[in-house]
Amino acid sequence: MARKENLAELDDRTIVSRLADTKAELFNLRFQHATGQLTDYKRIRRLRKEVARLLTAHRALEIKAAEALAAGGK
Repeated sequence: MARKENLAELDDRTIVSRLADTKAELFNLRFQHATGQLTDYKRIRRLRKEVARLLTAHRALEIKAAEALAAGGK
């Protein structure tokens, strides 16, 4: 998962794609939990943390791009 690899090395498209996949999987697990079909409850927590890591990496890229734009405009 994200801990084994460095999210800072990924590009924007990859991060957004993985974020969408992770959110979809999290939605499905929540649905399974609501219907009583979920067996691995820890997976929900891991996916929530994965979403947070991906959002943090995405925000870092946004900040880096804004700083580069501001520095180029001066």
